[in-house]
Amino acid sequence: MLFANLELAKRLEAAEAYSCEQFAVARKRMFPESTSEWMKCAGATVVFDGIDAPTTQTFGLGLFEEPTPIALDQIEQFFLNRGAEVMHEVSPFAGIATLDLLCSRGYRPFEISSVLYRAVKPPAEADAPHISVRIVGLDEAQLWSDINARGWTHEHPEFEDFVRAAGVMLVVREGSPCFLAEIDGTAGAAGALIVHEGVALFGGAATVPELRRRGLQAALLNERMHYAVDHGCDLAMMVAEAGSNSQRNAERKGFRVAYTRMKWKLIGH
Repeated sequence: MLFANLELAKRLEAAEAYSCEQFAVARKRMFPESTSEWMKCAGATVVFDGIDAPTTQTFGLGLFEEPTPIALDQIEQFFLNRGAEVMHEVSPFAGIATLDLLCSRGYRPFEISSVLYRAVKPPAEADAPHISVRIVGLDEAQLWSDINARGWTHEHPEFEDFVRAAGVMLVVREGSPCFLAEIDGTAGAAGALIVHEGVALFGGAATVPELRRRGLQAALLNERMHYAVDHGCDLAMMVAEAGSNSQRNAERKGFRVAYTRMKWKLIGH
């Protein structure tokens, strides 16, 4: 059994950090004039991918090294010099010292998410015969992005511009195959998978409103789990809003909550 502990947290956060940094890498490759950039500092992955991008933040703060005031100075200037707010996604395994340091510098928590995990195993159930799932090619980046955006922005319209732009980045990133689920030949759901050092991060999954509750998400999960098995992954992860339908759906598929994570923002700068 995989237990929720510091070592597990390191693997999970490192996978999401890799996913986040690859947005910046892909954008810079596609648009050399972009200001997207990332760095490592005090063991944390620090990413700038646009002032308002959800990926502009840090991952892993306090997990790999105990942060110091000097390190936080450097991280804060990385964001402030680019006109962005300073935000950190922080696991509780970062420890009291890390949280105390953030509080002392004027940070406040403003978002809570559940990080879920399970062992990678071949799915037991088969997909419905009228549903098919495949990996999209680069020439289908816009199609995948449109389906993903329609699914996500139905509930989060404030993210529409980012989701549409990020969808294309997801398809062209390295180590992140994107899957499209079709029902009777009609594309209805999109999902991504990020593979990093044996961890398969299930992300970017969304279904267009008119085709929900038809089995598309289950088929996407199954196909991505097959891919994870075939590529040597032993650990699967998801991130969901704490207590959300997404979390409940993940738990129905065998995922367990590893920890509840908080996002912290620097106030007054």
